[in-house]
Amino acid sequence: MSTDVALAASRSRSMKSSETVKIPGIGFDAYDVGDFYDEMFDGERQPRAHYRALFERFWHLRADELERRQMAAERSMRRLGITFSVYGDQEGSERIIPFDICPRIIPEPEWRWLERGLKQRIVALNKFIDDIYHKQSIVRDGVIPEFVVRSCATLRQQCMGLDPPMGIWCHITGVDLVRDREGQFYVLEDNLRCPSGVSYVLQNRQLIKQTFPQIFEQAHVLPVDDYCSRLLDALQAQMMHRVRQPHVVLLTPGSFNSAYFEHSYLAQQMGIPLVEGRDLVVHDSYVYMRTTRGFERVDVIYRRIDDDFLDPQAFRPDSMLGVPGLMQAYREGHVALANAPGAGIADDKVVYAYVPQIIRYYLDEEPILPNVETFVCWDETQRNHVLANLDKMVVKPANESGGYGMLIGPRSTKEEQATFADLIRAKPRNYIAQPTLNLSRVPVLTENGMEGRHVDLRPFVVYGKEIYVLPGGLTRVALRKGSLVVNSSQGGGSKDTWVMCDRSSPVA
Repeated sequence: MSTDVALAASRSRSMKSSETVKIPGIGFDAYDVGDFYDEMFDGERQPRAHYRALFERFWHLRADELERRQMAAERSMRRLGITFSVYGDQEGSERIIPFDICPRIIPEPEWRWLERGLKQRIVALNKFIDDIYHKQSIVRDGVIPEFVVRSCATLRQQCMGLDPPMGIWCHITGVDLVRDREGQFYVLEDNLRCPSGVSYVLQNRQLIKQTFPQIFEQAHVLPVDDYCSRLLDALQAQMMHRVRQPHVVLLTPGSFNSAYFEHSYLAQQMGIPLVEGRDLVVHDSYVYMRTTRGFERVDVIYRRIDDDFLDPQAFRPDSMLGVPGLMQAYREGHVALANAPGAGIADDKVVYAYVPQIIRYYLDEEPILPNVETFVCWDETQRNHVLANLDKMVVKPANESGGYGMLIGPRSTKEEQATFADLIRAKPRNYIAQPTLNLSRVPVLTENGMEGRHVDLRPFVVYGKEIYVLPGGLTRVALRKGSLVVNSSQGGGSKDTWVMCDRSSPVA
């Protein structure tokens, strides 16, 4: 054992819960836990058990050393082209995703509970989607009002009666989780259309391995490296009843899409072609890809294009991004699409409010993961409550994403509240409201040392022959001090998320 390892272990054993933590160099001595659940520290500013080893290792890092490693990680991101596009940004169309080198840690027992809850949720939502496009039993039985389903902007009449391969509609799902002041996890929203961000999970892991190789090696963190192989297996499984080796492609809107880096990265990692709509053609209800060798049959399409643009013959006739005739080929079972068209009905934030009832209805089980308390503004009683408490609520449009179109009541002006009150009254079905949560915080390296910033967590769920939940997922950080908005388009960043095995030994 090296001298610094022995010293770290000795200090760890001698540290008592009543001691005040002071760490020279990186600014933890002034770290403010605040009136929030802090992921690293308890209320007395002592490191939580699963963070203790990492904390001890950071003890020996000088401020300039930590900054040097942070800058090296950022240079790697630029070199690898890990970027996202911001529409309408005046400072440039592409940015790197800000990355903080202090990982977020979740102990394995807590993760296994989250994993069970996520699997339960995805099974129920998949049954819900299938029911809506067939018998609509949940509507007839009065569990969800018919009005909610009929007025859903992401309901696709073109998908009525469709039977996707294996009965799976939501092959890839990103579920956003948050913690409250007491440390309780809640589901904030479900993303079942074209959820993005998993490439940053995989790249963040590579960056943290480069930045702290010894720390990571000894930490016994559950791996994420097999995500792409599991995703490819799930995609191929959709058509293995017809083809021995299904040919899979990833359909992108093109290089100007905000998530284009992810599209190209995932295609490269899975070893499949990255195509645009113009690269595909439908003939006799089969899909083919244009190549230098001629046309090649396509069996599965991992589409990163919204429903409206998939097929100009079935959806928007002005779409230049899709493939004419694609939906007919899909309906006849000659190609599989992931996620299935129409799955976005479970992405609607008003439908989200009914997910606990959906779980009870289809599974006859109590939800493992609770929703955040949610008020639907189409209901007059709930709407009046929201309008009377706009200064305390977070108001969201039903089908927006990226942190756009929101009102964060406690941070808003009277004028902004009045504007949202008018919007709600004009289109009540289009809005939900939730209490403002005191989101948990994590330490982030800033120019003033380590400071707390709010976070959420987006685990990714892959549904194939079985359901796989990527350990940890994407931790998004609101890098602006005091901000609750974690989206990269709104100034947010990310961290590597470690699910720490029970057998983990102290980090050196």
